[in-house]
Amino acid sequence: MSSPPAPGAITRRRRRTSDPGLRWASLPEDLVGVVASRLLAGDLLDYVRFRAVCTTWRSGVASPRGRGVADPRFHPRRWMMLPEGHCLHPGHPDLAGHARFLNLDTGTLVRVRIPLLGDHCAIDSVEGLLLLLRDPDQEGAVRLLHPFTGDVAELPPLGPLLLQLGSRLLSSCPAPYRIRRLARIISASVSFNAGTMTVMLALHEVRRVAFATSMDRQWTLSGWECPTRYPPFSFQGKLYMVQTPRLCGKKIHQVLQIDPPVQDRVAAGRVLQQPKVIATIPAHKLVYPYGLVECGSEILVLGHNDLFESEILVCKLADLVLQRFIPIKGIRGSTLFLQERNISVSSKVLHTVKGDNVVYICSGPPYLAQYNLSSGSLSPAIDSCCLYGRALGPSSLIHYIFSCCIRNR
Repeated sequence: MSSPPAPGAITRRRRRTSDPGLRWASLPEDLVGVVASRLLAGDLLDYVRFRAVCTTWRSGVASPRGRGVADPRFHPRRWMMLPEGHCLHPGHPDLAGHARFLNLDTGTLVRVRIPLLGDHCAIDSVEGLLLLLRDPDQEGAVRLLHPFTGDVAELPPLGPLLLQLGSRLLSSCPAPYRIRRLARIISASVSFNAGTMTVMLALHEVRRVAFATSMDRQWTLSGWECPTRYPPFSFQGKLYMVQTPRLCGKKIHQVLQIDPPVQDRVAAGRVLQQPKVIATIPAHKLVYPYGLVECGSEILVLGHNDLFESEILVCKLADLVLQRFIPIKGIRGSTLFLQERNISVSSKVLHTVKGDNVVYICSGPPYLAQYNLSSGSLSPAIDSCCLYGRALGPSSLIHYIFSCCIRNR
C-alpha cells in the first residue's frame, strides 16, 4: 500500500491549479481572438502587450511583424514622431538611430530604433507609417516604413517624375536638389483593394498627384492640377482639399475629394479621376477656410469668421455634405493644431491646456495662440518662442507638437 502524499505536495498541487495566470492562459481560442481584435481597434501598443502576456495568447493571434505595412489593422494611426531637443534632427548620429514617438490619444511616449533614418528623411506620415526619402540619392528612392515593426514597402523612385513633369518645372533649382525640392511638401494617402496597396502623393510643389503600388516601377502622374494652394488632407485612403472659386461673380468655398485610382477600359489601366465637389460653404458664413483635420474618426472643417482672424468656426464635414452649416462648440475635450499639417490631440496628453481649444499662429504680431471654442476667448498658448523652430532651452510639449505641423522642417 502506497503511503499518502506529504501535505506539502498537496499544497503545491493546489497552488498550481489555482494559479490565476494559468486560468487566463487557458481562455478559449475564440475569446482570445475577440479580445485581441478589440484591443487592435484601439491602439497597436495594447495589442502588442496582450500578445506578450503568455505563449498561448501570442500564438493564438497574428503577429504584426511582417504585416505592419501590408495589413492596415496594424498601422500605428495615432502615433507621431517627435523632434529631438538640442538641435538634434531624427537620424542625427548622436541619437544612435533612435527616435521618439508620442501617442496623441494616451500621451504614451516610446523610443524606437530606426536605422533607416541614418540615410533617409521622413517627408510625410500616413496612418502612422513613415514615408521616407533616401538622401542624398539622385534617383529619389522612396520607402514606406512601419516604425514599430520595421516592415518596409519599396515604392518607385521620384526621379523619373522629373522627366514626366517636363524641363520647365523646377528648372530654377540645381539638378542635385530637384528631387528634394519636389518632395519638400507632400501629402500621402494609402488605400487597399483586394490585397493591393496603392499610395497617392499630392506633390504640392507642382500641384500634381501621382500614384503607384509597391509592384509598380514608376509613378503615374495625374493629367490635372490640384486647384488649391494648400496641401491636401489625407483620410482613410482619400485626399481632401478646400478651394475658393468664383461662381457667377460670388466667392464660395468647396470641399474636394480625390479618390484612389480606378480601372479605365479606354486607357487600359488605372487612372486618377478629377477631384469631385462633395460640399459647399457660402462665403458669408465662413470668411476664410483654414483647413481640414481628423478628430474622433471624422473630418472637421475649420475657418475664420472675420477678417481679423480672431474667431474660429468648426463644422463637421458630414453636416456640410448634407448642406447643414452647424458650428460646434465642443470637440470631446481635444486640442486642434493648425498649420501646414493639422492634427488633433487628446486632453490626456496636454495637461497644461484645457480641452476644446484650437492652437494656431495668430496674425498681427505673430504668436502661438489658443482659441477656446466654448468661450470664444483667445490667449497665448505658450511663452515667447520662435514660430518656425524651437528656441534654445526648455520647450513645452505644445511647442514640440506644433513644430511637427510644419512640413518644411
